[in-house]
Amino acid sequence: MLEHGAHDIPAGKLAVVVTYLEMKSRAATKDIAAPQDLTFRKITPTLAEYQDLFQRVGAHDWLWYGRLRLSDADLQALLDDPKRPIYTLTKDGRDEALLELNFTVKDNCELAYFGLTPDLIGAGAGRYLMNQAIATAWDAGVARFHLHTCTHDSPQALEFYLRSGFVPYKRQVDIDDDPRVLGLLPRDAAPRIAIL
Repeated sequence: MLEHGAHDIPAGKLAVVVTYLEMKSRAATKDIAAPQDLTFRKITPTLAEYQDLFQRVGAHDWLWYGRLRLSDADLQALLDDPKRPIYTLTKDGRDEALLELNFTVKDNCELAYFGLTPDLIGAGAGRYLMNQAIATAWDAGVARFHLHTCTHDSPQALEFYLRSGFVPYKRQVDIDDDPRVLGLLPRDAAPRIAIL
């Protein structure tokens, strides 16, 4: 158990507070139409398509790097898993959102990844995409829909998840390698977070 107070973070590492949230019954959602010129669709991306979308949605601003640590073979295995469907919002023929669900645990759905490219932020696309996520998860007959978010995510993320009907149940401090130091992301990614 950690003692109270400040704790040193070693050079080359990042510390984040991770909040775990769950929904044990389907949250009520307002029926809203897709924002103009956006199409919600299930995709089966190639490795390159997925890596491009993952990085455009989360790597530069939010330091998403979990999938970047995987070998091509391991990532391809995830993409091929029918219990891990991937959805997007397409605008002008280009995928601009990532909704990745994980049904690998019986009666559960994890919201593994959820985000928009900068082109869609602030256009109502996030609420529409979350409504699709909630419907897709609960229509599959799960008993629990869950996710986690951290302090390196968008400052609006936690409040957005709470408004969407998720309830926090656990919080942790996570210390991990800085992906910019490892070379997984450019050193100028997420400039608001200093590299030690």
